Amino acid sequence: LTIMALAIFTILSAFISLISTSARRQAVEAGAARAQDLCELAGITNPGELQDVFGPPDMDRIWRSVTMQDVERARRPLGHLLSNDRFDQASILVAATAVFWRHPLILLALMALALLQLASWIIAMRLPR
Repeated sequence: LTIMALAIFTILSAFISLISTSARRQAVEAGAARAQDLCELAGITNPGELQDVFGPPDMDRIWRSVTMQDVERARRPLGHLLSNDRFDQASILVAATAVFWRHPLILLALMALALLQLASWIIAMRLPR
């Protein structure tokens, strides 16, 4: 696997994550949060736990009264991996730097961030729908 391919994967993955996180935050702010939105933003993997944390959804299975402050208070470490803008921005910065500057520490950071991006995709695919 070349450095360029690893950098491209990392940059694309981070951009997609930034867009996805933004859409999920907008859903919460609009009062239209679904289970998948709350699970990814808060890092909750058990859908039954959502009711314990955020209360019951309405009949359409939408949490209308949940705010981003509620999500931040309930956030778990997994939520930071799945939906942390700073992590994604750092991934983009390191990957772009690795394309132009070949330093062992930058390359090590790129590999670590690419693995974390891959792990976040695998975890996100296993979250409740």
